[in-house]
Amino acid sequence: METVKYTNEENFQCLEDLYGSSSELSLVHVGRENCKPYHVFSGTRDEYIIHFITKGQGFYSCNGNAWPLTAGQMFLIYPGDTVVYCSDSKDPWSYCWIGFRGFRVEQILKQCGFSRSRLTLPNPDLSQLLPCFDEMLTHITLEPYDDFFRESLLLKIFSILSLHYTELTKSHALPQDIHVKNMYVNQAIEFINGNYMRGISVTDIADHIGISRTHLNHVFQEELNLSVQSFLIDYRMYRAASLLSHTAMPIKEISDQVGYSDPLVFSKAFKKKFNLSPKQYREDSPGEQSLEVRDKRPDQQG
Repeated sequence: METVKYTNEENFQCLEDLYGSSSELSLVHVGRENCKPYHVFSGTRDEYIIHFITKGQGFYSCNGNAWPLTAGQMFLIYPGDTVVYCSDSKDPWSYCWIGFRGFRVEQILKQCGFSRSRLTLPNPDLSQLLPCFDEMLTHITLEPYDDFFRESLLLKIFSILSLHYTELTKSHALPQDIHVKNMYVNQAIEFINGNYMRGISVTDIADHIGISRTHLNHVFQEELNLSVQSFLIDYRMYRAASLLSHTAMPIKEISDQVGYSDPLVFSKAFKKKFNLSPKQYREDSPGEQSLEVRDKRPDQQG
């Protein structure tokens, strides 16, 4: 019996490479994850994806706007849009997601309250939503009966979303599309994502944006509750941890890859963050998922 690509780990489950039989609406991938701090994705997707945040917090950035999000909210990714999303450093989020495509999608999303100008909404009742994910993730073959069953659950999810949107509209409780007011944060994160491997400093980031270090730190503290330096260091450390876990790349090369020309300085920073040397981390955490590996997987998202 043929099965789809299925990953089942303690903090990560995903069904992917699904081949829907309908051009109207088909499920591409589905999953759930308990993310680590600074778990980040940057890039574009080929399908529509909705994330449902069940715990914790993080941020989502798309087309020059950024939203601080927390448990009880959901966000939509459109195909082809350049996005960045990242879990919080202290209270990283957990979420479920669905990836889908089809010529009915735009109409369905409108009926669920989403649009190009509204990419985030409150979650519906999770007691109705989460069982759909539980069932999807137990039907893992490519047999028609499992395919039909998963797509029936996809429609059920959209039914729940549509009803939820109708109730929000009737009660006049539909929130405004509030995003991070200061776009300096978004510009800084995008610059870090594209240049962290080059040894950039906080001054370089501030100069790129065209504001002072003091102002940049102020808006970071206001929006993300941490300094730019802390964000930059942690970003590099989690990238390094991913490379250590899932590549055989020498530690010196990993040091270079994440912006440290001196491997000793890198090792000290890494040990300060994880209480393990890079070598010990590689030996003790063989099962962790790499950001580089997972950037190529549908869950990223997650």
